[in-house]
Amino acid sequence: MKNILKIITNRLIIVGLALLLQLTWVVISMYKVSAYSNAVGILMVVLGIVVVMRIVSKNDNPAYKLAWSTLILAVPVFGVTLYLLFGRKNAQKSMRVKGDRIHKILQPELTQDAEVFDRLLDADSSVAKQSRYISSSTGFPVYQNTTAEYFPIGEAYFEALKRELLAAKHFIFMEYFIVECGEMWDSILDILIQKAKEGVEVRFMYDDMGCIMILPSRYEEKLKAYGIETRVFNPFVPFLSMVMNNRDHRKIAVIDGHTGFTGGINLADEYINVKVVHGHWKDTGIMLKGEGVWSLTAMFLEMWNTVKATDTDFIKYRPIRPEGAAFATDGFIQPYGDSPLDTECVGESVYLNIINRARRYVYIFTPYLITDNEMVTALTLAAKSGVDVRIVTPHIPDKKFVFLLTRSYYPQLLKAGVRIMEYTPGFIHAKCFLCDDELGTVGTINMDYRSLYLHFECGVLMYRCQALEQMKKDFMETFDASTEITNEFCDATPWYTRAMQVVLKLFAPLF
Repeated sequence: MKNILKIITNRLIIVGLALLLQLTWVVISMYKVSAYSNAVGILMVVLGIVVVMRIVSKNDNPAYKLAWSTLILAVPVFGVTLYLLFGRKNAQKSMRVKGDRIHKILQPELTQDAEVFDRLLDADSSVAKQSRYISSSTGFPVYQNTTAEYFPIGEAYFEALKRELLAAKHFIFMEYFIVECGEMWDSILDILIQKAKEGVEVRFMYDDMGCIMILPSRYEEKLKAYGIETRVFNPFVPFLSMVMNNRDHRKIAVIDGHTGFTGGINLADEYINVKVVHGHWKDTGIMLKGEGVWSLTAMFLEMWNTVKATDTDFIKYRPIRPEGAAFATDGFIQPYGDSPLDTECVGESVYLNIINRARRYVYIFTPYLITDNEMVTALTLAAKSGVDVRIVTPHIPDKKFVFLLTRSYYPQLLKAGVRIMEYTPGFIHAKCFLCDDELGTVGTINMDYRSLYLHFECGVLMYRCQALEQMKKDFMETFDASTEITNEFCDATPWYTRAMQVVLKLFAPLF
């Protein structure tokens, strides 16, 4: 009975039912109006055609256009209604205006060191082009005087994060998509409370949609009572609105400006395998120390002040050298962000550039392989050109339909020579690319439409860093722990499963 009451009173269930009732009422009302008059019905069909023409004319992903166009032309009333409510990806004007204002204030403090870029250009012109693209698209420069440490599993990331949080003397900034009470979060919360009592400035931000099923309502008030400044990104409300599409999927922690963390790891017990939900949970993260952490700090401050602008002095959060020591240098490091409020798909472009640059190999970890024609073309072209392309996906899925979609891409990729492996022990949530021992990225960006086009994301591009050696070792060990997919495996897929995959694939950009 308690479990039933818990489900009934869950905020997501209540809000979801309210949204479903509103959507049903809107659609039924529009159908009734259309049925009342032939002229109105014809008008809705014309409106659908106009909307489709508008979609086709936009500078957008062709798969996204095709999915919406098919839906609208097939069922104009329902399709147009859904599109106007949820389809306009960057229609959140107020958030975009606020974000642009904060970004312009921070931009003068994110200027590229010309000497660093020239050294990168001398080392490798193709990587320098990649770096220049990121800088011009996001405003985040490439750094030296920064080191990177790679964590192949959530448990190692967790221990390092606790250690660095305990060492904080000035400020702690944390921004996460998922937070759930348990061993991982409770341990971190105890440290944050302790640090707040010591006078350290502690700020915490979480995404409401990511936590709606697992955190109590108004949890931010509890954190504020502990002395932790807290903000909730894009609170989930029971009103039909396309702004619910845009979520803060980033995972960022910054300590005193000189140490920063990011990667796929959220603050919940499955990420450190204390709680087993889909077999063994494999995830990865990265820790930066040095000047490059400033970009992660800037990303946090930009999002924090977009939610509610309160900061006027950003400079005081620049990297503070611990005990006056000089920052070490380890290759070239470039943190970057991606936003759904512009027309630039930075995350996907970084991935495409890495694939296109590969001469010997490109290795990929991704929990979801639901991508567009450009990505499929890049992967197949690389494989056909003799590049060793290997992708590791989960063997035990967290979402059944998404898993079906992921597997739907296997046959085409295998035929081109791409090697696909499923992580046999369980679920792999990592988002990593590694190319030719020299270039790689770790971050929050999945290979699916929602992550590439609708979410706020971040990552770290690394060139000739020791962390890449750590990544290579992890990839090789993960390959050994995985099952390689064969053409025979794909051929054995039942016809009804393939039919379902075709339908899901058509509308994948809408998920």
